[in-house]
Amino acid sequence: MVIALARRDDVAIAYERLGPPGGEPLLLIMGLGMQLLSWPDELCAELTGRGYSVVRFDNRDAGESTHWSQAGSPSLFDLLARPRAVAPYRLTDMALDAVAVLDAVGWPSAHVAGASLGGMIAQTLAIGHPDRVRTLTSIMSTPTPQIGRARLGALRALGIPPATTRDEAGERMLQVFTAIGSPAYPRDEAWLRDVGRRAYDRGHDPAGARRQLAAIRASGDRRPGLATVRVPTLVVHGDADPLIRVAGGRATAAAVPGARLVVHPGMGHDLPRPLWTPILDEIGALTAA
Repeated sequence: MVIALARRDDVAIAYERLGPPGGEPLLLIMGLGMQLLSWPDELCAELTGRGYSVVRFDNRDAGESTHWSQAGSPSLFDLLARPRAVAPYRLTDMALDAVAVLDAVGWPSAHVAGASLGGMIAQTLAIGHPDRVRTLTSIMSTPTPQIGRARLGALRALGIPPATTRDEAGERMLQVFTAIGSPAYPRDEAWLRDVGRRAYDRGHDPAGARRQLAAIRASGDRRPGLATVRVPTLVVHGDADPLIRVAGGRATAAAVPGARLVVHPGMGHDLPRPLWTPILDEIGALTAA
């Protein structure tokens, strides 16, 4: 894995570029506490095989990107009661990190796809920097944390104590996605354990995920901004998602003029391998248009 750094002021964002340099540019943005590793290598290979030049990156407070360790770990009370007071940054800052990656690879604009928190960042990017976004794909996301609220079991899974070893990190990753993943599709347990272990090696920071969560809660409702988005937009969600329920996807699609909503039965809060082809086909139709 060849990792480069995009820099903006005091932020360094670790990214990886895959596929043909002259391909259709596609920026992938991952979710809460996840690293670029959570875009499966095989999925990225399918994208590059379809002619895309792919860039995936670690959000701030994840992996090998800058961590806001000096801001500490927000308490649950603060996250719920006063997120604006404790969040050291906002989703607008995370969208600017994505702009820095686009600048670093020399892309004036790109197709942008984000999953979960990554979808929120992608939405924010399309709102605030429309000239940098060719198409928008928002996967298992929401325009506001007030819509599509998590089920209790999903919240409990996220509350599993942090790992203290790389093997524990692998098991924790499996536990979490057993709870929030797709009930209708097989789970790749070996892959989940492997990603959990490698993520632990690259940058284990449970407090970083809390700071990202604070950014989500402090950033407000994007629906008024999404109403101004004019790029072709695809919204993908699962009807069995317990972490961001399908209402979040429906609200996203309803907010963007002309957006296409695709709801997959039995899909949870993950990207099950049997759904890769239909999801990539939808992205392909969007980017071709």
